[in-house]
Amino acid sequence: MKFTDSQILPPGLERSLRFYVTNPSPCPYLPGKKERKAFTNLAIGEADLVHNSLSQAGFRRSQTIAYRPACPRCNACRSVRVPTRDFELSRNDRRTLNRNASLIRRPVEAQPSREQYRLLKAYVKTRHDGAGMSDMSYRDYSAMVGGSPVQSLIFEYRDGVEEDAPLVAASITDVLRDGFSMVYTFFDPELTSRGLGHYLILDHILHAQDLGLPHVYLGYWVKGSQKMDYKRRYKPLEVLDGDVWRPLGDDE
Repeated sequence: MKFTDSQILPPGLERSLRFYVTNPSPCPYLPGKKERKAFTNLAIGEADLVHNSLSQAGFRRSQTIAYRPACPRCNACRSVRVPTRDFELSRNDRRTLNRNASLIRRPVEAQPSREQYRLLKAYVKTRHDGAGMSDMSYRDYSAMVGGSPVQSLIFEYRDGVEEDAPLVAASITDVLRDGFSMVYTFFDPELTSRGLGHYLILDHILHAQDLGLPHVYLGYWVKGSQKMDYKRRYKPLEVLDGDVWRPLGDDE
């Protein structure tokens, strides 16, 4: 179905791109609800420019598709991002950084490796067994990371400075004009005491600060969803309200 809601689409792009909407499917965050998504193809000329505009309008990328929730009478999925200039480390943040001080971040080209795939499979089996990615093959993973039409990297995190140090975490990250967009992260599920999920976000925020990039996009936050509640800990957090980014209030 063609999608034409100008309240969601960035000004101008609704005339230059074709947007569509998916059929209803079960909402993964709110029981009993149905979700629909507006989406468009990014495999076009000037994909990076379009991707930047769509990201600022609350869209996310999956392979060659940019998508955003488009559920009638529901606005529970809220796009959130961290304004890096205003972010300050808490005592808990510093403990997490100290626990992972041995990790070395290495940005690599967004191309798949068997080592990344094995780590992803271990992560999904432990954290999301039975979900949509449980039966992902290496070919599926290759399509997930290798076919990006926009500027994208994989940040590998190895436990030590050696070239063959163990790979314990990775993040598929899009590089925007105004920051990083964390597409998907995965890590060694046996290292629970190190808080690797928290560490990956902290490291992206600090890296963005070092590069002078003002934002780290964290995707969607859903009030009342345990899966999404962790994003509130990164304060200040901005939420997209209509077409304006504003601070997320403590009472929201």
